[in-house]
Amino acid sequence: MPECLFCRIVSGGVPASRVLESPRTLSFRDISPQAPTHVLVIPKDHHPDLAALAAADGSLLTELVSQAAEVARAEGISGTGYRVVFNTGADAGQAVPHVHAHVLGGRGLGWPPG
Repeated sequence: MPECLFCRIVSGGVPASRVLESPRTLSFRDISPQAPTHVLVIPKDHHPDLAALAAADGSLLTELVSQAAEVARAEGISGTGYRVVFNTGADAGQAVPHVHAHVLGGRGLGWPPG
């Protein structure tokens, strides 16, 4: 989807601070971080949300979660704890219609989030 921001990041049309990459996934720093570590993990193929990805390709969803854990290790937050969040739909706060996981950490995150 050429009009999708994250698809344009994957293609190199929009710059991003890349953290990790695999043949089917890409991780990059959020431009509006909500924690000291805030990295987005996306599939390179376009899927509008978590439900669509789960229905289309469960193995790719597994890869996203695995890369989220790898990001946490690479960023040095796996030992102290981190949060992985998928927002699905406008009411949940999904701003870009391309499924993505937020990896957040580097400080106490508490519950409820905020």
